[in-house]
This record gives sequence, C-alpha cells and structure tokens, in this order.
Amino acid sequence: MPDALAALREALETATGRKLSAAPESPLHDGGHARWVAESGPIFVKTSQPAALDAFEAEAAGLGELAGAEAFRVPAVLATGVTERQAFIALEWLELAANTRQSESRLGTALAMLHRSSAPRFGWHRDNTIGRTPQSNRLTHEWPAFFVEQRLAPQLALAGRNGADTRLLAAGHRLCECVPLFFTSYRPVPSLLHGDLWGGNWGTDTTGHPVVFDPAVYYGDRETDIAMTWLFGGYGPAFYTAYQAAWPLDPAAGTRRTLYNLYHVLNHYNLFGGGYAAEAQAMSQRLLAEIGH
Repeated sequence: MPDALAALREALETATGRKLSAAPESPLHDGGHARWVAESGPIFVKTSQPAALDAFEAEAAGLGELAGAEAFRVPAVLATGVTERQAFIALEWLELAANTRQSESRLGTALAMLHRSSAPRFGWHRDNTIGRTPQSNRLTHEWPAFFVEQRLAPQLALAGRNGADTRLLAAGHRLCECVPLFFTSYRPVPSLLHGDLWGGNWGTDTTGHPVVFDPAVYYGDRETDIAMTWLFGGYGPAFYTAYQAAWPLDPAAGTRRTLYNLYHVLNHYNLFGGGYAAEAQAMSQRLLAEIGH
C-alpha cells in the first residue's frame, strides 16, 4: 500500500496544486475518508475503488449545484481524480462546532431558500448515487411518474435481485400503481433538493451557520427532503418551525412522508439487508391501506 499512498498523494498534489504531508492523519482505505494536511491548510479526502470516479464527479457536480443556489454553505470542491488503484475527491476542510437551536433554525430557513430554486422538469442533467446505489435522474415532466419509474421501481427491482420476500415485492409493485392517488390535489414543482438529508449530512461551522454535504442532488418535490429529516432523527423543532415560516408545506405533506421515506428504507435494505425488508413491507402495506387498497 505505500506505493498506492504515494501515487494518491502525487495525484492529489497535481490536481489541487497543493503540497501535502507524506500521509493523511488517519489510514485511507477504499471507501474511507481522512483529513490530509497541506501547506495551505488541511483538506478532506475521500477514496474508493477506481470505478467510483463517476460517483465522485457526480458528488462534485451536486455540491456545485447547491453552492450556486447560495442558500447555505457547502464544502468547496478542490479536485476529483483516479489513480491505478483509487478514485478520490478532495474537498475544503470545514471545522464544525456543535449544532444549536439557532443553527437548526438557520438551516430550516436556508433549506426553504434552496427549494425555491426550480427547473422546468423533475430530475437532473446527470445521474448520481444514493449511498452506493445508482440513482437515475432522467428529466421528466410528471412527478408521480418520475418517483415511480426512477425511485421506487429501481429499488424494488434491486430488492428482487437481492432475494427480497415476494410479499414485499408484491406490495411495492401494487403501491407503484397507486402512487398518483397521493397527488390528486397536490401538484409539486421541481425544487432543488439535497436528496440525502439525514441528520448526519449537515453540521454547524464555527461561525454558527449550517453546512450540508454528501448530497444526492436532483430537482423534485421538496417534501422528499423534509420527509428524510424525520427518518433517522437529527433535527429539532427549531428547524421545522423556521422552514414552515419561510415556506409552509402542503397540509397533507405528512401523508406522503412514508411514501418518500420508503425509497430510502428500500435502499437501506439493498445496501445493508436485515430488518429493513420488514420495515419496507410494513410501510408499503400501510400506504396501501391509507388509500383503500
């Protein structure tokens, strides 16, 4: 591995134009990340297998899309690249402090501002990933069709290949046929989304302002970002109060929360297995019951 580390350091120095220390402050394995000291200050480096270069380039493009909205701070992209053994992305190192009620409130206001950034169609100009799973973003005019064809259906197909119970697959496919029923009186507009906004993908910088990272960007229903904030926790009342004050949600948003989070639970089953299959099945059946199916 020393040769691989030397090759990575050389590639990083060439790509970023910064002189780096001999090694990062913690070991860098495939799929790892580390703080690496440079002459001009530390940088954040993530690595993976060479095939991950496209995913890193998509992450870089997503950070650029978020930065362009000027809603909140995101780490600046310094470089992406690949060596014979590793793909990498190098980002600005951000010093983070503890989250506070004030930074949560600022995040809620900033997220509403981000969601005001719109586009003519749902999707994005390129595909990316959700975790390690490919995520299609083919541009589409109708949101229910986009969500079924490019979110739920691919996850169900992958779950089938991963050996999911037929009852989960049957409930999921039946739900896909019924998704338009959740939008009989609600017409979402394409909003710029972070796309993977669980509690671990935001923080507070040393000035007290919110920072977001690790996006899975596309233009979609803003409720999907809000729904995910409920999935794994990490957000307090100040966040939701500030978002509602800036741009109130549709009164029926709560009824679609389970629908949107089903996508992420299915993805967790496909990535990690375990009890996520039973959770996804229960969510699908609950949604079908809500619409009388």
